[in-house]
Amino acid sequence: MELDADTQALAKGGFHCLLCDINVPNQASLEDHLKGRKHQKLRSVRDTRKTQEQHSVFVSGFQRGTTELQLIDHFQRFGPVASVIMDKDQGVYAIVQFNNTESLQVALAEPQHCMAGQRLRVKPRETKEFKYIPKKKQDPSKQQLISLEELTPALCQADTVGEQMQRLVELFELSESERRLRELLVSLLQEIFSEFFPECKVLPFGSSVNSFDIHSCDLDLFLDLENTKTFQAKAKSTAAQAGEGLSEDAQSEDSILSDIDLESATSTEVLELVATVLQKCVPGVHKVQAVPSARRPVVKFIHKESGLQGDISINNRLAVRNTRFLQLCCSLDERLRPLVYAVRYWAKQKQLAGNPCGGGPLLNNYALTLLVIFFLQNRQPPVLPSVNHLKSLAGEEDRCIIDDWDCTFPCDSSTLPASENTEHLCTLLSEFYNFYGQFDFAGAVISPRHGRALPITDFLNSAGDRNPRLGPLNILDPFELCHNVAGNLNERTEQRLRRQCQEAAKYCRSLQYQRKSTKGKVWGLVRLFHQQGGSAASHGQSGEAGADRMIIGIPFKLSALSGDTRKQLQGSGDFRQLWFSEVCGAMLCVLENVLQISCSPVKRVSEEGTKPNASGEQSSHLSETSFNEIAEQESANLDVPCVKDPLKGGTENETKSQELKGKPCLQEANNNEDVHSKDSPIASLQDEPQSGVKRPRLSEETPQPSSSKKQKLDPAHPQPAVGWQCTLWHKVWAGRRKVRRDLLKVLKEDSRPDGGSIELESKVTEAIAQQEKEAKVSGAVLEFTLHAEVVGGTEDTRTLAKFTPLVDGSNLFQDFFHFLESFLPRMTGKFLEKSG
Repeated sequence: MELDADTQALAKGGFHCLLCDINVPNQASLEDHLKGRKHQKLRSVRDTRKTQEQHSVFVSGFQRGTTELQLIDHFQRFGPVASVIMDKDQGVYAIVQFNNTESLQVALAEPQHCMAGQRLRVKPRETKEFKYIPKKKQDPSKQQLISLEELTPALCQADTVGEQMQRLVELFELSESERRLRELLVSLLQEIFSEFFPECKVLPFGSSVNSFDIHSCDLDLFLDLENTKTFQAKAKSTAAQAGEGLSEDAQSEDSILSDIDLESATSTEVLELVATVLQKCVPGVHKVQAVPSARRPVVKFIHKESGLQGDISINNRLAVRNTRFLQLCCSLDERLRPLVYAVRYWAKQKQLAGNPCGGGPLLNNYALTLLVIFFLQNRQPPVLPSVNHLKSLAGEEDRCIIDDWDCTFPCDSSTLPASENTEHLCTLLSEFYNFYGQFDFAGAVISPRHGRALPITDFLNSAGDRNPRLGPLNILDPFELCHNVAGNLNERTEQRLRRQCQEAAKYCRSLQYQRKSTKGKVWGLVRLFHQQGGSAASHGQSGEAGADRMIIGIPFKLSALSGDTRKQLQGSGDFRQLWFSEVCGAMLCVLENVLQISCSPVKRVSEEGTKPNASGEQSSHLSETSFNEIAEQESANLDVPCVKDPLKGGTENETKSQELKGKPCLQEANNNEDVHSKDSPIASLQDEPQSGVKRPRLSEETPQPSSSKKQKLDPAHPQPAVGWQCTLWHKVWAGRRKVRRDLLKVLKEDSRPDGGSIELESKVTEAIAQQEKEAKVSGAVLEFTLHAEVVGGTEDTRTLAKFTPLVDGSNLFQDFFHFLESFLPRMTGKFLEKSG
């Protein structure tokens, strides 16, 4: 395919479309793009513009006040005129377009043009290169976030980090004139809507009024029609009693209540009426659009003169209450605002938030604000109280129920006690990153209402109609407890958030953050906001190599759990041990049944001695433990058949996994176990917090092994770690992709297993073993130990599989471990999905 003038090949591969200003990776994508609607439309626009230029002349020299009709009368003598475009000042120049080039040539051949006694200057229209400019670049009204280059001088002049944060607020918050403009627009809308919807209220909410405003924020409005519904009902009742039509007010030509019953009308119908009023009756408003399909249906509009964008909703009373709550929090402690502004800007710089197109797997401003509030609730002493504590301090006049959600809290902050916490902003910001860099996002749900993290297993009841949508990061709305405000995030964003928090916490411990540079270098927030290269994955998230052992982390994923496993974990006070048991059984299935590795329990000897864990308590999981007893019990419970050594008389792949036959190979839960006992962690989490009582930490849920009886990996006898000695008989990683492809070609389409399935991977291992047998390759490839332990509380809940080579004469362990890094977590997840 030959490239036309609109496309060019790139040096690094791929192609660039000059017309649309985009890159495509290959020839097929280029062909699809050239046939696409956008490219074809731009070509059509460009051809039209080119035709207009070829048929037009540039005219100047006429008197001011000359009309288009006068120009048309003059140039019609040379041929039919298609259009005349006058300049804005009506007298400087005009573009006259003819219907054909012949008329254009005749007009240009005229030696002298005179009109109303004025000599006209007529020349061919200037040809300009057509260039596509996206809409987002055409609209200058939407102010962009202040760049870091603009912020740097102002921030570096400050003397402390706290002062830098205060200046950040001053630079981003709305000016008095901007606030006044929004207030006037709200007043105008209130006045106009009251004519059509008597006794309605137009209430602003969101960024404009919640104390976290910035220059580019939208104007969010709630049109409260409750009083209007009452007015309409009374008018109908009065008219019915009098035997007449509606009252005079309700029948006025300005009122539309005679056309619609607000009580029975749908949201879409009311939104269309609101859009009509905006479009026809509000001066200076354009681009009105009703969006009834959004989570909260709105009518969008733009204030033409200021470029201010706004939304009007009719069923978003909870958002108004949320705004009041954020205002109350800011009035309770002045440190909240600068902290939120700093964290928001940092998140946007690190590309964790601020998707300009909306949506996508990024944090929104509300989620970031709740993260800061939750962190401040967990300081010792707390900077902010929990919502439940605020509710206990509220009076009867503060009681508020919206959509069956309890939204009660005091409206007057002066009646509430001040915080005893005196930490500086510099310290609080540093501790914010430290707090979330070690937070168990996988196993906990952030609840500003309770002021503490709730175990995720409390929310596994899928039958509940008010359960939140769970994901890698779970932040409950303080009032609408079924709404996870971070439900749009994916695992990659959650991991990036944790990693960026860890990097920020490390930087905040340096003098470059804490002290102003005496040499004029950037310091404090400026260096924090600077983009940095991504660091390696955090501990245990992926393969971690060491001098004598390697670690693979298997994260806790709700999406990878079967329905039966969810039921087993639901409401469990110590769900990590239950889940750990499932993961260990799944790993054994992968090693023994899929990869044909012989595994036997081992006794693990302490290498590092007893060390304090993250909560400051002594951890004994590295001390000498009877892993023989643990693993024997585990193997019995899991009922996982061992793979016989094919070199010692057993037939190859003699023992098949029950999992491949549709039967579970994982440990059954002890359904009779009382996980809701009085002293269990879940019971304490369900209690309301009491004043003066320290909140329980998730790290305190870490079980301690019992040495008085035989240890067993189940909820009744929790164990933090188990171990096995393993023998690998085949190079299961060597040529695996090719063997898999060859198998898929040979198998019939109707009997072909899914790519990457347990059954297919087992067959691939069998094929590799058969090839080695035919090549007369014998003996163990290598031997290693596998120790598994569960973490959580101050880290993401996950199982750490630690591999240590024992016999590796051919130096193959590195290759084998590299293969396991992706294979073991993936296949373990598939076993977990099929368990139960």
